[in-house]
Amino acid sequence: MSSNTPEPTPLIEAPKSKLPLIIGIVIAAAIVLGALAFFLTREDSGSDLTKVTIGVVGADDPYWETFQDAAREEGIDLEVKNFSDYNQPNPALSEGELDLNQFQHIIFLADYNVQNDDDLVALGSTATYPLGLYSSKHKSLDEIKAGETVIVPDDETNQARGLVLLQSEGLIELTDGGTPFSTVKDVDPSSKVKIKAVQASITASSLPDVAAAIINNDFVEDAGLRFEDALVTDDPSDPKALPYVNIFAVRAEDKDNPTYKKLVEIFQNDEDVQKGVYETSGDTAELVKIPVEDLQKSLDDTEKQVEERQ
Repeated sequence: MSSNTPEPTPLIEAPKSKLPLIIGIVIAAAIVLGALAFFLTREDSGSDLTKVTIGVVGADDPYWETFQDAAREEGIDLEVKNFSDYNQPNPALSEGELDLNQFQHIIFLADYNVQNDDDLVALGSTATYPLGLYSSKHKSLDEIKAGETVIVPDDETNQARGLVLLQSEGLIELTDGGTPFSTVKDVDPSSKVKIKAVQASITASSLPDVAAAIINNDFVEDAGLRFEDALVTDDPSDPKALPYVNIFAVRAEDKDNPTYKKLVEIFQNDEDVQKGVYETSGDTAELVKIPVEDLQKSLDDTEKQVEERQ
């Protein structure tokens, strides 16, 4: 017998809400990201790295990266800030933009301190670099003709050093006999060649227009030149070269800063850093470790000489 009672309508289960699942995913993601951020931060700052900024000329020299790596191993996060002009790093240091700088020799710093009534001090020695005379026209000094022009850097300290070198090779005569403070004004008009002073950073690029140029070590390789191509150089190992020793410089109040002293120690003793400095100089640098007291005495004595010439 059949029944006319209609079949009951099956119940349809209401869709379950996905909100709890989404909330769970968000929470889990937040936890993962938080943990990742924690470990990344810990890797950078949890190791108690001390941030230090140093100003240099020629930051693309490979040994600076080696120096940074060595400093990090000693707990120092070293930022290397590059300057293209020798006249910039000292004011930047004095004004607090830098913690220390490393680009200059003692005479340069002495002249800066006197001219700007500043008191930056020497923290440690690095190396003495030979100063060379280069030419794109001549292969030897003998080829330089009378009346031709030779250029020198316009900063007074490197200018004097270059002029003394030119005098020692018979290209010019200096009316003051040749001192660490000689200038182009001291060049005897009857000298074999004419002298012109230009900014140190463009001495190399000026070579096509002159017979030869005194070029600072920092700009030799950047100009595509080789150190061994110099027609002549001075002797960095000469005892009289102490005022030309390159140094780390700091503000007077930071002369006892242990972190900055540690950087000097690393630079002077890390074999890879020292090897890099030597190679970058074309194997010409005289690497030195001179007591800070001797460096500062040389700086003080040189400042007195600068003042006497004012």
